[in-house]
Amino acid sequence: MKKGCPYGTHRVIEPKGVLPQPATRIDNTMEIYDNEILIDVQTLNVDSASFTQIEKQANGNIEEIKKIMMGLVEKQGKHKNPVTGSGGMLIGTVKEIGPALKGKTDLKVGDKLATLVSLSLTPLVIEEILEVRPDIDQVDIKGKAILFESGIYAVLPKDMPETLALSVLDVAGAPAQAAKLVHPGDIVVVIGGGGKSGLLCLYEAKKRAGITGKVICIGGSEKSTDRARKLGLADEYFAADATDAVGIYNRIMELTNGKLADLVINCVNIPNTEMASILACRDGGTVYFFSMATSFTQAALGAEGVGKDVNMIIGNGYTKDHAAISLQVIRECPALRKLFEEMYC
Repeated sequence: MKKGCPYGTHRVIEPKGVLPQPATRIDNTMEIYDNEILIDVQTLNVDSASFTQIEKQANGNIEEIKKIMMGLVEKQGKHKNPVTGSGGMLIGTVKEIGPALKGKTDLKVGDKLATLVSLSLTPLVIEEILEVRPDIDQVDIKGKAILFESGIYAVLPKDMPETLALSVLDVAGAPAQAAKLVHPGDIVVVIGGGGKSGLLCLYEAKKRAGITGKVICIGGSEKSTDRARKLGLADEYFAADATDAVGIYNRIMELTNGKLADLVINCVNIPNTEMASILACRDGGTVYFFSMATSFTQAALGAEGVGKDVNMIIGNGYTKDHAAISLQVIRECPALRKLFEEMYC
């Protein structure tokens, strides 16, 4: 059996010398190296920004969505959206474990898991797309995937449906980062607060900011804003176009008596929302761009252009214990769990 690099560089076809995520093409043959895990794939949970772009490209046609997804994998050996650069994650069953991983993993053949690394770096074969669920960005397939030695994962919990766990784990980095970044007394703004990652972030922000803090939810529509309002996850709520930077700035100035936010969390799935996030934040505050639709060039140059000294955090989908933290949110908040079950199960 061939020996592999822990980071999967042995799978890179082009360009040579890069890691699998930035690679334009990787080897997706399903014969494993000594340090890889082979997975029978059940469901792909496509990144929200990526799925939104694919659905728009396909004009909402399900068969066209299937064709686009199949084409991406056939061309690249992985599911990486060339427009957004993002992928998603998957759930499946462990089929084979490389011998070099003996003693390094607690996994065993037959375990059901969710990969917590992006599809944009995961060797994948789609034999057939069985069902597309566009309202929840999930696609059931018949296929296989490879998890590298460095790849993180979570064995699916037994106290909730698989699709519920998948929907939460897909955005696990967001609430876990919120748990780290929010301090007692903070003013926190969540843009895209009515969506999946936004709702989880609101819960963590409210919990961590406490009674002396203030959490403001900005939804993309009245419907999504009402979704958060009914759960009581914030102190203030309003719907707005997240590309309207000045409009959002004026509203946040009003709601904070001119203080602006200590922390802004951007959870939207559309481009051109960088400046709304930056303007809503006070000098010395932090903006966490969880959204994969973010242009970090626009964010950096935009902040410079308006003279804003803010700390900007790239939306790393991983932070320590993120799977456990995000699943615990669902366990702690029955109303949020019920909503997620209605939306994603």
